[in-house]
Amino acid sequence: MELATALEYAATTKHSVLTTLRRDGRPQLSNVLHVTGPDGRIRISITADRAKYFNLRREPWAALHVTAADFYSYVVLESRVELTEVATTPDDPAVDALVDYYREALGEHEDWDDYRRAMVRDRRVLVTLIPERAYGMLELPR
Repeated sequence: MELATALEYAATTKHSVLTTLRRDGRPQLSNVLHVTGPDGRIRISITADRAKYFNLRREPWAALHVTAADFYSYVVLESRVELTEVATTPDDPAVDALVDYYREALGEHEDWDDYRRAMVRDRRVLVTLIPERAYGMLELPR
């Protein structure tokens, strides 16, 4: 499957499953909200005290599984991963990146100051996936 086709498909929804690798090499899967940017990168907000964060710090690789409502069409994007720093103050660059992510995913927030404080309180991190390989099935076999 062409990477560009998979990215176009990933942009049609925001719901997906993120796969990271545990220390022992087994997969760890999490339902996530993703945003596919015009730059071909995919962004996800996570907290710094969950398994996926520790997995991604140790092994900066992930696969994102995006499926259609019919459950038959899907793509998987295997990606290199970059992480922002953990949000520590409401005006740090990590929180700025999370604000941009929120705007892309959900639009305007009713209270940006509260959102910024919540990103610090939750110890949020922005994950950026840089897709390198894609596979899947966009139509049922006939």
